[in-house]
Amino acid sequence: RLGILVVRHLKRLERVILGYLEVSDGPEEEARLGILETLQCTIEHAWPRMPCRLPVLLKALLRLIWDVHTDLGPTPEPVRAALLQRATQCLILLDHCSRGQVKVLLEGVYSSCEENRVRECIRKVQEST
Repeated sequence: RLGILVVRHLKRLERVILGYLEVSDGPEEEARLGILETLQCTIEHAWPRMPCRLPVLLKALLRLIWDVHTDLGPTPEPVRAALLQRATQCLILLDHCSRGQVKVLLEGVYSSCEENRVRECIRKVQEST
């Protein structure tokens, strides 16, 4: 809703986003799905300010992808897929606004990761244009 004015609140918003990404909120993961949508909108509106936040956001999104992949809890498969898809979309947006830095940083992760589902998310980012 704020559009570009979200830039005024980026530091506080970033802390909120990171907090929500770290904690699972049950099988339906409504809060995490909602905060990923918020992150996506924030990246779209405040894209000139995102490259300086890249290290923190990249780490949080990769941790989320790993946590979703390794979670053995009662989360249904469609919810897991939605979380992975939205996190991947956020990574793609971050890559676009950072002029390809995410792809470069993910090369090492892709080559050292053996988990197919995680590699699939990284591959989608690397293949995005």
